[in-house]
Amino acid sequence: MGRARRARRIAATAAYGGGGLAAGIGALGALGYGVLKVEARIARRLVGQPFDGAPDDNGTYGAGFGEPVELIVLGDSSAAGMGADTPHQTVGAIIANGVSALTGRPVRLTNTAVVGSESSGLELQLANALDRVPRPHVAVIMIGANDVTHRIDKAIAVRHLETVVRSLRTLGTEVVVGTCPDLGTIEPIPQPLRLIGRRWSRDLAAAQTVAVVEAGGRTVSLGDLLGPEFYERPKEMFSADRFHPSPAGYARAAAALLPSVYAALGVWSGEGDDDRLPDSRRGEGVGPVAVAATYAVRDPGTEVSATQIAGQARGPRGRWAKLLRRPHDPVPDRQDDSPSPDGTPTGTGDVPPSGDAPSPDAPGESKATPGDPRPDEAARHTIEAD
Repeated sequence: MGRARRARRIAATAAYGGGGLAAGIGALGALGYGVLKVEARIARRLVGQPFDGAPDDNGTYGAGFGEPVELIVLGDSSAAGMGADTPHQTVGAIIANGVSALTGRPVRLTNTAVVGSESSGLELQLANALDRVPRPHVAVIMIGANDVTHRIDKAIAVRHLETVVRSLRTLGTEVVVGTCPDLGTIEPIPQPLRLIGRRWSRDLAAAQTVAVVEAGGRTVSLGDLLGPEFYERPKEMFSADRFHPSPAGYARAAAALLPSVYAALGVWSGEGDDDRLPDSRRGEGVGPVAVAATYAVRDPGTEVSATQIAGQARGPRGRWAKLLRRPHDPVPDRQDDSPSPDGTPTGTGDVPPSGDAPSPDAPGESKATPGDPRPDEAARHTIEAD
């Protein structure tokens, strides 16, 4: 079963209830489950000692005129900032300073994330946040890693996340979710646990994307965002416990999330205008949300949000979604994109994100890009390829 179909199935199970430990184990089997438990114990010994906690980054950031922009942060240790040395180094603080700089208004950050939290803890975190901020302008959620490491059923985890996103959207709050990171990039974790962790975390991230977009939010793929930097500069990008990001790692994650927060608040300007058409040369496009989710999982920093085709929000394969690569990589010059004598491009336009070869851990998943941003062609391409 391809990842797009698995993501739809998990999200549908989350929406209608059901699930259980057997669904979480899936095809792994009893023998594989036993191996996973042994490897997990080894990983806990290899990964450094955890920190006492995360810095308290609650407060007002930036300066300016007008009422503060209300930003809430929910999630696990990455949202709380475990591994950061000071409050200003957390993802929430970096985003708050960025929003203040662009809007010219102060930003009040309310962070109720809990170290070690699973998705089931999001409702309580939201309740605690709303006690302090009844109507936040934007919420940033980072969750999923503990659901994978604790072997929580993916449908159950996604259901909790979707419930929180729908509650926030009912309040008029914009929601940006950083999906589950790729745990297969954590070097101290041995094989085969890393391979299993990669598959589970990517499947969860894809299902999170489907559910969040269906609920009215937008997602940003964190994936193996720190993977290349980890291999090149592990002491710089990861903290002393060799598991949580360092301040530099958090800055990298915040840089991926911040453009989507700008877009959600409607303050993004220039090329990043939220209404712009996707650029197929960058691997962007429009298609069914489950297909967009599979591409986002393999391309860190990619945003997925709801869109319409010919005035319709849904197609035969579910809600239409727009895949944007934020921040953008430079567009390479390609001979097959040069204009033909009649002025039309000679290339197909269906270009997957750079470096986005199908991953070896997911045989049989769809290889289709969401496709050209022209509605009719995008719809035909993705439906046939999914």
